[in-house]
This record gives sequence, C-alpha cells and structure tokens, in this order.
Amino acid sequence: MGFREIFGILPEATAQAPGRVNLLGEHTDYQEGYVLPSPLPYLTQVEAARAEGRVEAYSETLRELRARPLGSPPQGDFLDYLLGVVWALGEAGHPVEGARFYVRSDLPMGAGLSSSAALEVAALRALRALYRLPLSDLELALLAQRAEAEYVGVRCGLMDQMASSLGRVGQALFLDTRTLAYENLPLPPGTRVAVLDLGLKRRLAEGAYNERRQEAEEAARRLGVRALRDVADLCLVESLPSPLDRRARHIVGENLRVLRGVEALRRGDARAFGELMTQSHRSLSRDYEVSLPELDALVEEALQAGALGAKLTGAGFGGAVVALVPEGEWRAFKDRLEARLAGLKIL
Repeated sequence: MGFREIFGILPEATAQAPGRVNLLGEHTDYQEGYVLPSPLPYLTQVEAARAEGRVEAYSETLRELRARPLGSPPQGDFLDYLLGVVWALGEAGHPVEGARFYVRSDLPMGAGLSSSAALEVAALRALRALYRLPLSDLELALLAQRAEAEYVGVRCGLMDQMASSLGRVGQALFLDTRTLAYENLPLPPGTRVAVLDLGLKRRLAEGAYNERRQEAEEAARRLGVRALRDVADLCLVESLPSPLDRRARHIVGENLRVLRGVEALRRGDARAFGELMTQSHRSLSRDYEVSLPELDALVEEALQAGALGAKLTGAGFGGAVVALVPEGEWRAFKDRLEARLAGLKIL
C-alpha cells in the first residue's frame, strides 16, 4: 500500500522528522525553563500532494483514511494534527489550499516519544516543500507547537517540536525555551540511550496535563513571577499551599538539574548525568505526581540491570522510560530486562 494506491496520484513532496526522548527538563518548557531532549533514530515520514479545500490523510499504522474540510473543528483523531498545521500556516500568513498525506512511522504512539510532534514537523516540512514556503526550521517548530496547543487542544510547551525540528540524533539539544537559544551537545562517551516501553498508553488532551500546567501557572502567580524559571531559591516554594508547593519544587529543581546536566555533558561525566536523570524521575513521581507505579518499578528495574540513570520520558501518565546505559553493558542490560519483564520493548 502506498500514496498512489490510496489517492490515485503520485506524491509531490516527501519529508520526515524524528521522535525524541527527554533526558532532563520535564514539565519546564511551559514555564519558560530549560530542557534537554535527544532525537531518536525513529521517524515519521509523510508523503504529500495538493488538494482543494480539504485535508485527507491515510495512516499506515492505524490503517485509516480520514478527510475533513479546511476549517473543521478537531475531532480527537490523528487528522487533527494535520488540519492543525494547515490551520497554523494560515494563521501565520501562509494559506494552504489543502493537502493529501500518506503517513508511515516506526515510532510507538502514546509512549511519550513525541509521535505527535514528529507528525506535525514532518507534515510542515512536506508542506514547506510543496508550497515553497519561506520558513526556517525554527519557524516550523513554532508553528507545530501552535497547532498542537491552539488547534488540537494540548497546551504543550515547545520542547517536543524543537527537538524534532532542530535536534540531531545521538546528541542532546540544550534549549532555553524563553530565549529559544539552543545548542546540540554530544552524549557522554561510551554510553547508549535506551527506551523502555511497556505499552502504557496515555492521552494528554484528557485533562491531567492541562491541570498540571494550570497548577504551575497558579504557583508562579502566587510567587509574583512571570514564570517558575525566575525562581532561583527552592526555599521560596515552601510558602505555597499544597499541591502547588510540590509542583513548583519540581519545576525549579528540574531547571537546576538541566543546567547541572549540561555541565556533566560538557565534561563527559556519564555517571553524574545518570544520577540527575534518576533524581528527575523521583521528583516527577513524588512532587509532580505524573508517574505510575509501573513506571516507578521499571525505573528501578533499569537501575538494577546496570543503567547509570533512568526516568520517565514525556509528560507522564503512562508512556516509556529512558535509561542511560554503558555501551559495554548493553547486551547484559537488555537480556536481564527482557527476561524479567514480559512484553517490554527496548528501543
């Protein structure tokens, strides 16, 4: 099955974009903080052609063909992301008359690996080529984030789309989400990033993510700052009522962990970086309360199997765990986890 079999014509443009894991900096991006994601060698590919007044798309993974007119409201399916990027282009002064898309991907959906951002960025790259739009990779990331936040309804920060559009596989993207300054940094030498997926699916648009974001905004308001990124002293968050104190403690501490993580990357200190990852997970579990017992247990299993550090990746409420593993111990690490955990996928 391919584009021609579905639509009866040949595609006019092809593009792709990677998913990502987040090594450090979870739930900091919507408080103008620091993040440290790393693109994965797993891609979403989009073939595209022009259409008139509508968006049509076939998902090879879902084996679904969907179509809606331009301007249609979101309906909670994968087509929302494609209609969303067309809408965002129009809002930015780049009207697109319509498009057909054929989507294939080897990224697990719902695993916290940013399959939605990969789809958005890939589709925007295809539309940029198709309509010869004068847009930079940074502008594509901003448009993709706007599509997801304002059209789809997931009030995400900018990290996922920036990692998919600007990151490099095998490196970490250090991003200041306030200034949009970014730098690609090498991962610690002699290590390997593993993604551990138990198939714990999640749906961010169902409210829990947006609730955490609202709590963070209220914490910043009560502390009298524009964003929690501006709180330098962890002691200040103790004045907040529960659960705002815990939410703010995670974000303020997580920003510090990113900055320390960047220092560890610069000096090639894999052990220090791994310890920061594990600290991040424990904060996400206890203070931000976005983990699950299964994710907590998987982190501990990864550490016992030889990982230098491990944490949930993505917004939580399901998804996958990312672990930093010494290259020389990779086979033993993988064999031990697969023997202990039925159904675990290791990427």
